[in-house]
Amino acid sequence: MKTFFIEDYFDAVVIGAGHAGVEASLALAKTGLKTAMLTLNADSIAFMPCNPSIGGTAKGHLVRELDALGGFMGIAADKTMMQIKMLNRGKGAAVQSLRCQSDKSYYHRYVKSVLEKTENLRIIQGEATEILVENGEVKGVKTAYGSVLYAKAIVLCTGVYLKSRVIAGEWSKNSGPNGFEAANELTNSLINLGFSIRRFKTGTPARVDGRTIDYSKCTVQCGETDVYPFSFMSDGVPEKQTPCYLTYTNEKTHEIIKANLDRSPLFNGEIKSTGPRYCPSIETKVDRFRDKERHQIFLEPEGADTDEVYVQGMSTSLPHDVQKAMYRTIAGLENCEIVRYAYAIEYDCIDSTDLLATLQFKKIKGLYSAGQINGTSGYEEAAAQGLIAGLNASLYLRNLPPLVLRRDEAYIGVLIDDLVTKGTDEPYRMMTSRAEYRIFLRQDNADMRLTEKGREAGLVSDERYARFLARKKALADGEEILKTPVSPKQAKEFVESYGGTLNGGISYADMIKRGIPLEDIIEKFGILEGYAYDLKETLETTTRYEGYLKRGLEEIEKARRLEEKALSPDIEYKDIDGLRIEAREKLDKIKPLSLGQASRISGVNPADIAVLMVYLSSKERKQ
Repeated sequence: MKTFFIEDYFDAVVIGAGHAGVEASLALAKTGLKTAMLTLNADSIAFMPCNPSIGGTAKGHLVRELDALGGFMGIAADKTMMQIKMLNRGKGAAVQSLRCQSDKSYYHRYVKSVLEKTENLRIIQGEATEILVENGEVKGVKTAYGSVLYAKAIVLCTGVYLKSRVIAGEWSKNSGPNGFEAANELTNSLINLGFSIRRFKTGTPARVDGRTIDYSKCTVQCGETDVYPFSFMSDGVPEKQTPCYLTYTNEKTHEIIKANLDRSPLFNGEIKSTGPRYCPSIETKVDRFRDKERHQIFLEPEGADTDEVYVQGMSTSLPHDVQKAMYRTIAGLENCEIVRYAYAIEYDCIDSTDLLATLQFKKIKGLYSAGQINGTSGYEEAAAQGLIAGLNASLYLRNLPPLVLRRDEAYIGVLIDDLVTKGTDEPYRMMTSRAEYRIFLRQDNADMRLTEKGREAGLVSDERYARFLARKKALADGEEILKTPVSPKQAKEFVESYGGTLNGGISYADMIKRGIPLEDIIEKFGILEGYAYDLKETLETTTRYEGYLKRGLEEIEKARRLEEKALSPDIEYKDIDGLRIEAREKLDKIKPLSLGQASRISGVNPADIAVLMVYLSSKERKQ
């Protein structure tokens, strides 16, 4: 019989030390709670098993938002970046997103050092094997070493490690990413607790020796310095940045892939789990888009202290001999040597509709879940969930109301609402198109939307809040400056040079609304001296789209009225007369926290919402 010893008593235990685990642990510890971070391997803390990068389309929004709430990823990204760019510059401000190349090794070391110095936080290396529950509430965690960590809240941040299996061609191994161990026992405990388990898959490309790349055959991709950083606590971006390079697959590459599809685990049935639609393997792209003559490949440095280069766009699970042959058909890679071969990885995850909007498991109080275990992909999606799960666990332990962000308040709100209301049948990736109010949810105004909420929850420090207040005042002052009238004599020639006409006075704001760039106005009239890049972007965007924003606010107000109609998670929908059978089943499964959330559930129609409104009104009258 196996005996156990008590490791310690904690307020909370976070299982996992990836990007979700880091944010959850810091949110708990920084709000004064004794926290344990339980990780399979302390060398895997904040590890980047795939891209050595942070941000990207919509992902940059998530990082800025979690930073505005008091999170850490933005600070770490700024500290360890090798290059940064603003994606989608040619499009509207709503879809522009930051993306940086990170120094993978430095990122891990820096985050680990911060965690080690964080008050109330203890890092413990060990494998969680069982969640202890009593009377519907969590009590602690058992480990494979024979210890028990008692706690009143637990946050699951297991990433891709649950019963994970790595596959390349005919070879496979029960392992986590990059040779780290898998977590093989916790899944059974989650099943016993009532979680629905599914199997997802992701993958990663090879890393090649940079000394064997002929960069002269590739197109250089430089970073940018006229951008703001991820964190509102950072003062700028590096002037000196490391370049990336662009190259392409070709007909020969595609021939090799097509000739070996029978050896691909994705095509021969060896892999049965569900992979990400928006980040397909190279063999999937070649097979799916047979009319395309080439696919983009980006060569991205893994760090300042290594020659390893990440070959973005060439994710695959083909056998090693095929990988070497197809990589060497690409311009610049003809003589490349592979350091780490590409692979696919399968892992267990949960059905995210088992969670409330707080990311707490519906069946057990104090048990939260965040990151890839919830069916998402990406470091940024994981970190955002980790912060919300950790902060809500903290609020729960402090007997305070939870933090639930609405869809009109944050991309984080969209992400979590999609997961808990609609669920996902494939690894979920955040995209700007998922956010119906994206003109309001820009990167540049994340602090104006969310920092007060982070402050109320106890996570925003005095230093961060002081910066926020100073920025808020600068924006208010800037808005007044833009309202300043300019005489026709001063403005006429300038306005007409942009194809406009002027018969009277005009303000700087009116010029922006006519499509004149703010930078040109600043250059001509010398206004907003000393204003940072992100402040000017916020002022220009809110001024230019003022009409759209006003109309959008009316739509948001209509939706908000539904969101403010709270629904108890204890409602017995089967007892409500007038609801269709399908609606009863879906409502009972999701247990929405508001009428707004209920209205977004597949299978619940407007007539069902009307029935619920009558039900709520009836309850209010009785009370």
